[in-house]
Amino acid sequence: MIHRIFFAIAALTTVAADWPGFLGPNQDLTSPERGIVWPPKKLWSLSAGEGYTGPAVVAGRLFLFDRVGATARLRCVRADDATTIWTASYVTDYVDRLGFDGGPRTSPVVANGRVFVFGPEGVLAAFAADTGKELWRVDTTKQYNVVQNFFGAGSTPWVEGDRLIVAVGGSPSGPEPENFMALRANGSAIAAFDVSTGKEVWKSGDDLAAYSSPFVVDQNGARHGYYFARAGLIGFDPKNGRTDRYFAWRAPVLDSVNAANPVVRGNEVFISETYGPGSALLRLQPGGFGVVWSDRDKGRNPSLQCHWARPILAGEHLFACSGRHSSNAELRCVDWATGTVKWREPGLARTTLIGVDGNLIVLSEFGLLLRVNVNPARYEELGRIDLGAKGSRQLQHYCWAPPVLSDGRLYLRGKSELLCLELIPRKV
Repeated sequence: MIHRIFFAIAALTTVAADWPGFLGPNQDLTSPERGIVWPPKKLWSLSAGEGYTGPAVVAGRLFLFDRVGATARLRCVRADDATTIWTASYVTDYVDRLGFDGGPRTSPVVANGRVFVFGPEGVLAAFAADTGKELWRVDTTKQYNVVQNFFGAGSTPWVEGDRLIVAVGGSPSGPEPENFMALRANGSAIAAFDVSTGKEVWKSGDDLAAYSSPFVVDQNGARHGYYFARAGLIGFDPKNGRTDRYFAWRAPVLDSVNAANPVVRGNEVFISETYGPGSALLRLQPGGFGVVWSDRDKGRNPSLQCHWARPILAGEHLFACSGRHSSNAELRCVDWATGTVKWREPGLARTTLIGVDGNLIVLSEFGLLLRVNVNPARYEELGRIDLGAKGSRQLQHYCWAPPVLSDGRLYLRGKSELLCLELIPRKV
């Protein structure tokens, strides 16, 4: 019953159909909308270029960031039929060191009449949401001497009032060290920019960039920020960037990254990675964090190893994908307070998920779409559609962006397309 109460409360306290950034209207990958009808029917599909990012949807307009050739492209289309309203672009020369495509890894963020994008080459730009006019642009790679991370810049910015908080991760000027692990930070793990001008307001954090995204929450009567950087969790004051807490958490191997966003509840913070130490539940204490439980000493039996997909918290349980590779990934339910695994469902490959109407909408990287009941007692699948099936393929792998839900429409990003389904019929 707790899980249903959780989503019912969300529906009562949040009235919004927009999905302005990749974390959604509640900033936790849950939606307040209700009334799922399964199976959802297809409304339209839109050809997409390179990239792994989902859209943002605000006021009936959908914003999609991708790449075509040497052009990073931001499109604004009608959410109901994908008719183009405007297109903006800039030239990009990003080449991925590990052979992945050169498209964006971050979602557009829409706030106060502006659309903000952050490309893999480190270009941070703002556009007018109504016309697509470019308002300002910052080359963070040049300004902060950013040495290319494994997959380029991949953290979606966060809008906090009149500031845009961005994971930068610059290094001291000079030649790049031969040993990548010897790369040093220059105090720009995160930076805040004026949303109107793009001018730096502050920079902070002695760490390098990762693939989780900075965010700010209400905590202990004040706004408080978190960023899961390359070597650990940074707690910061969003007004001035001052770091007030830090917790080291990273696997000691070259190709390890921290990519899944933390989950905050009250004075506790959950973090997870997939390359080594796994997960930990932390509790705020004066000047730092205390450990409630951790996977560090569990050997081959960690509670949860989230790769890039942020868990969904419902009541007293986390629901998340655990596992580094497609072959060993599992959908799991884990007790928040103890880390006890309540159930696991293998064979789905790596998945992303959102919470809506007492359900999890789960998207496999190969196009399998699942409706799963938020049930901590057992895995309870309520329906599935294989959108990546041979012969009727509607999504091409890899589907690595989480689903987006706005005004009843479910948006799913594949390798070369954006698919729109009607999950919740709209009342006429």
